[in-house]
Amino acid sequence: MGCKKKTEEVYVANIFEQYFEQNILNNDFIVSYSKNQGIENTSEFDGYRFRLLKNTYYDGPMTATKNGVTYSGTWSSNSDYGKLIINITQPTIPAEFIFLNTSWRFTEKALPTMKLAPWGNTDSTELHMQRQ
Repeated sequence: MGCKKKTEEVYVANIFEQYFEQNILNNDFIVSYSKNQGIENTSEFDGYRFRLLKNTYYDGPMTATKNGVTYSGTWSSNSDYGKLIINITQPTIPAEFIFLNTSWRFTEKALPTMKLAPWGNTDSTELHMQRQ
């Protein structure tokens, strides 16, 4: 009777997961440019800092902070990080967050700026979030 060693499987993050974890998660972002259906509205987000935190490589909590007030919610993504779903809900959110709370698609991931547009929509809406 031999003694068998229990082997543990070690998960190795793929290149997309590594990039997202090292460059997006746990970093502060500001809205550097925002346009809602053709109307520039960047100033509505002045002073806010946004942070995506990790639950898994594809979802987690998200915070928005301004003047010592923190709003919390969640983010999620698909396996190729082509999609980013933002849902900030707690406590009662400012009106400008209604614009943020949607499914976004990445149009460019050239950090320090993430460039986003609404998922499945081709109107003239854009969101640029710059890493600080």
